[in-house]
Amino acid sequence: MGISYVEFEDEAGVLRRYRKHVNGRGLVATTAKVDPTAFVDPTAYVDPGAEVQRGAQISHGAWIDRDAIVAERAVVGVNVHVGRRAVVGRNAVIGPYASVGNDARVQNGARVPREMTVAEGDEYRASGDDLRRLGLAA
Repeated sequence: MGISYVEFEDEAGVLRRYRKHVNGRGLVATTAKVDPTAFVDPTAYVDPGAEVQRGAQISHGAWIDRDAIVAERAVVGVNVHVGRRAVVGRNAVIGPYASVGNDARVQNGARVPREMTVAEGDEYRASGDDLRRLGLAA
């Protein structure tokens, strides 16, 4: 059985090709890099140039925009939008219905609360509780 593709026209009228990810069957652009151990829900999208690293989880309805990075073991919650060129750090958790703006950064281990918006270009830092949860703080 061969690889099947789905094609969409983007906002600039360019036809983009997506394939179903092996773990979860979510749609991944052919120019995106998604590790085989990452989970991409069948209703989630990973756009061109984006990267989803080892063990990351992309939940129902989530959208990883162009050139964004979701690092190892990060969790992107239900209906989350990770903006263009944004970075979600290792072990970070983005709560349901939250959004991470273009060029924003979520530090390793940080937990972004439900429905919160990390503004474009901002950096969301991990709290002491976040770091203790990971065994990184005294």
